[in-house]
Amino acid sequence: MKIGIIGSGIVAQVMGRAFLTEGEEVMIGSREPQKDSIKKWKAENPGAKSGTFAEAAVFGELLVLAVAGHAAVQALEATGLKNLEGKTIIDITNPLSHEPPVNGVLKLSTASNTSLMEELQLLVPKAKFVKAFNTVGNTQMYKPSYKEGRPSMFICGNDATAKKQVAKILDVFGWETEDMGSAEAARAIEPLCVLWCIPGFLRNQWTHAFKMLKA
Repeated sequence: MKIGIIGSGIVAQVMGRAFLTEGEEVMIGSREPQKDSIKKWKAENPGAKSGTFAEAAVFGELLVLAVAGHAAVQALEATGLKNLEGKTIIDITNPLSHEPPVNGVLKLSTASNTSLMEELQLLVPKAKFVKAFNTVGNTQMYKPSYKEGRPSMFICGNDATAKKQVAKILDVFGWETEDMGSAEAARAIEPLCVLWCIPGFLRNQWTHAFKMLKA
């Protein structure tokens, strides 16, 4: 499968490397496809491609949105929104405020009864957004190892087929999928990033993950 990554930072690079390891074709999209960090990543990952946001969107049969939350709308607009229609988009973004944490607690830029993913879904109604991978650090996104077993990844989205596709990817990547339903569930999933970050800011603990236990 061809994977288009919209974004070129550390999360985008980790996800791109994971898909390459699984034998998929990968193109990372950036505003500056020839910048040194991308050239270095491509040199370390033979076979990887790079291009503009639009080129990555056209290339990918499945897309990964891996940019800062405040840049998500602009990044999608730069792809050419028609290029996103009909495609599954794994949305890793979190709507974090620029303000520093208070006692380890970050602020969100969204109101309590909405989410960034819902905003993105409204922007591209014919795309199939699935929120995933936003509640864990980049070092644990692929093949995490915990003595308690596989961690849980909470997902949501409006398209059942797209969610099944993402669940298969999560399984291969080492996760148990917990489907929380439609896009509105992103209102609960996105703030989990704030909770996840608290141990990091307070105790420099950044390798944990969530686990849903069932009786």
